[in-house]
Amino acid sequence: MIKVLIADNHPIVRMGIDRVLSSASGFEVVDTARTTTELFKKLEKVTPDVIILEMDIPEINGIAALRKLKQEYPDIKVLIYSGQSEDVYALSTIRAGAFGYLSKAADLDYIISAVKKVGEGNMFITNELAQRLAFDEGTQKPRRFFRKLSTREVEVLKLLASGKRNKEVAQGLNLNEKTISTYKARLMKKLNVDNLVDLLQQAKALELY
Repeated sequence: MIKVLIADNHPIVRMGIDRVLSSASGFEVVDTARTTTELFKKLEKVTPDVIILEMDIPEINGIAALRKLKQEYPDIKVLIYSGQSEDVYALSTIRAGAFGYLSKAADLDYIISAVKKVGEGNMFITNELAQRLAFDEGTQKPRRFFRKLSTREVEVLKLLASGKRNKEVAQGLNLNEKTISTYKARLMKKLNVDNLVDLLQQAKALELY
């Protein structure tokens, strides 16, 4: 029996995943959480095998929450579940320690197979993502730029692209403003731009909006 905790701020999503897993054999949804604070409080009482974690869960963003989970609960496997661009965030989350990435656009059957695979200790990515990752870099210019970025740089770029100021980005990632300025300068250099407008255009090309 694979014990699952669902962490998503949308009640209908939590209910939907719960019903999908409950309709299949071999799964038990032991709890749900709406925020990262609630998630870590629940983990003081239950020990799931797999956490289905929404990328944009409130309070701490998905990758930061994933890092904290890997540090405090290294034996729990995390499956990131998100409506964000799969070919960008799958790489970032897997680098940060996720066992898999599942798009909210995926068929319902994928939820069952993904949780089963991750619960058994295996990595999970969709066939579509695997095919995209196999494409020649020369035909995927924005993705080639993306591969130059670290996981933290992608986080900073995403928050900047969402309209947040340096101070807000710093607060969201638990960093200081000077560090964010450094990241911004590094992003401009790596993405070959010299102003914020062009940087955000690159973010759009990377589908970070």
